[in-house]
Amino acid sequence: MTGAEVMDVGRDAIVTLLIVSAPLLIISLVVGVVIALFQALTQIQEMTLAFVPKIIAVFVAMIVALPFMGDALAQHMARVIQRVITG
Repeated sequence: MTGAEVMDVGRDAIVTLLIVSAPLLIISLVVGVVIALFQALTQIQEMTLAFVPKIIAVFVAMIVALPFMGDALAQHMARVIQRVITG
């Protein structure tokens, strides 16, 4: 493999990582902002109020997005294997 091919594989891996992690990060961000607004408006400063809904939302999002994430990772692996086969 040349240096350019190694950089292509690395770039593809980073893009795949961003695509796979984006749904969970976006859900966590949205839930965190909503909870922060709720806490600011009601003056409730309970620490567990921020963590429990966020964990539940990320868990539900992971269950929903798991087929998409698995498919993206399988496609990435297929591209890597194809590069290995072609040399």
